[in-house]
Amino acid sequence: MAFAVPGCIQVTAPDKPIEINLNISVKQEVLVKLQQDAEKLIEDNPELFPQ
Repeated sequence: MAFAVPGCIQVTAPDKPIEINLNISVKQEVLVKLQQDAEKLIEDNPELFPQ
């Protein structure tokens, strides 16, 4: 036998504001920037970086 159970769902807003903490990594962007700067330095000063 199956019984139907009436239910009530109540949703209320919290008293305090919701706080969301985001930890975002920008490591990849920094590495690309450093790599581009290093490549430019080597191109501009070939006498400092002989091959």
